[in-house]
Amino acid sequence: MKKLVNAPRAVVPEMLEGFVALAPGQALLEGETVVVRADVPAALGARKVAVLSGGGSGHEPAHAGYVGTGMLHAAVAGDVFTSPSADAVLAAIRAVAGTAGALLIVKNYTGDRLNFGLAAELARAEGITTEVVVVADDVALLATVEPARRRGIAGVVLVHKVAGAAAAAGASLAEVAREAAEAAAALGSMGVALGPCTVPAAGRPGFTLGDGEVELGLGIHGEQGVSRVAMQPADALVDTLLSAIVEDRKVGRGDRVALMVNGLGGTPPMELAIVTRRALAFLAERGVTVERAWQGTFLSALEMPGCSLTLLKVDDARLARLDAPTEAPAWPGRGQVVTRRQVVPARSALPTVQGHPKPQPEMAQVRAAALAVADAWDAAEARLTELDSRAGDGDLGLSLARGAAAIRALPERAWATPSGALTELGQALRRNIGGSSGPFYATALLRAARYLASKPVDAAGWAKAFEMGVEAVSELGGARPGDRTMVDALHPAAATLVRAVKEGRTLGEAWAEATRAAEQGAEATTGMSPRLGRASYLGERAKGIPDAGAVAVVIWMKALGGIGG
Repeated sequence: MKKLVNAPRAVVPEMLEGFVALAPGQALLEGETVVVRADVPAALGARKVAVLSGGGSGHEPAHAGYVGTGMLHAAVAGDVFTSPSADAVLAAIRAVAGTAGALLIVKNYTGDRLNFGLAAELARAEGITTEVVVVADDVALLATVEPARRRGIAGVVLVHKVAGAAAAAGASLAEVAREAAEAAAALGSMGVALGPCTVPAAGRPGFTLGDGEVELGLGIHGEQGVSRVAMQPADALVDTLLSAIVEDRKVGRGDRVALMVNGLGGTPPMELAIVTRRALAFLAERGVTVERAWQGTFLSALEMPGCSLTLLKVDDARLARLDAPTEAPAWPGRGQVVTRRQVVPARSALPTVQGHPKPQPEMAQVRAAALAVADAWDAAEARLTELDSRAGDGDLGLSLARGAAAIRALPERAWATPSGALTELGQALRRNIGGSSGPFYATALLRAARYLASKPVDAAGWAKAFEMGVEAVSELGGARPGDRTMVDALHPAAATLVRAVKEGRTLGEAWAEATRAAEQGAEATTGMSPRLGRASYLGERAKGIPDAGAVAVVIWMKALGGIGG
């Protein structure tokens, strides 16, 4: 187990100290793992209805993240996945409740119900009017478990918001409890896990999943779900979750809902956004109006990868509660939904090359050379991917394969003049090669094209154009020979090409010498410590592996070997 903790027993108090240190509106309750609002009036009669929640830790930002004006007055944290004690809940009630009373919002787990319920009884015995609302929003067991016995999961956050807004508006305890209970009854949630989580005290995952498996309908404590199925595309999983929710909650055409897309702790925003996209489309296809939607991690299960979806039926009154202001640090805002996706038309500032009716004589050879480069890149894809994976991000092979396809797709008119062909090649590679290679190759080709547009296209012209392209690469990336980049192959190749042409070699002979110089430069990168690019993060560990970008230069230079005839 690898976790950024000091000791399992210190996890909860140290976590709460860290949260409160960045939340000016919060305070710690002395002697307890309880977070309270810092602005609670001292006079009991001046206090509005207090709204409290909590449960085991490991669900962050729930519940401490929702303590603040307009939401919770206090959050009680137990050990990881363990209900807090009744004494801790009672201490929280005493700290924030006044004559208006307190409402406890409890997720439907046995430990939480027992301890919060007992604390409510103890508070009543002390004269503090206290009500309890239980949230049981998990629809995963819809066919086997009656609604009142279901688990409480991420939907509880929306109940916090509704109840907190009602209390802030001055509603009575009975009114706040009624709105919270009605919201809880209108909720439906279901989750899917792509893997387990590890409780710090246990030190091992709560269950195991195969590489091709997911767990449907899991709880939020690392417990297994209702079924284990094969991994599916995100859209299919979203459809499964929402189908269960809309069936159970009887959500249909004409209904208005709020949607919550909740990450379980190990799911990146990229994946949650893909889930949100499909969830909105699924509901739109069924005539359901999504009035508000939120996407993020609102109630997690430690580092579990996966998500849950929640639907809450809304009307104008409930929507006003969701929209009411709050200073709770973890509340994501109003959740406005874009009803019509805006797509701004793209315009190119660079005109395409129109070409000439009669291509210049040498262009057939130039085109053949370019197509030879495309073939060489395709053939080297696996090799370049392997090299780049060992000292980079592994995308070079695929990127150059895309560049090869772009070269082949160039229209006939692109091959009329050397300058025009280089311009079209630069634009095509710019658009199709990802990472750093695309900008480098595009810049080099465009710089060379500008030079050839006004100079004789002879051996000296090609050599100078190549040299200028190499200079452009070095200027753009800041690399110099010895930095362990593609420049280590390009620089000696350019110098050799210009020298050999000046000495009277044919372009073909000069190119062969330049290619050998590039090969030697690429081989030399094997012993270099990288100073630029992703490989620089590896330092000395990159030694022994030639730079993939430099190797790619050798590959296309060899492919171009016949350009001079």
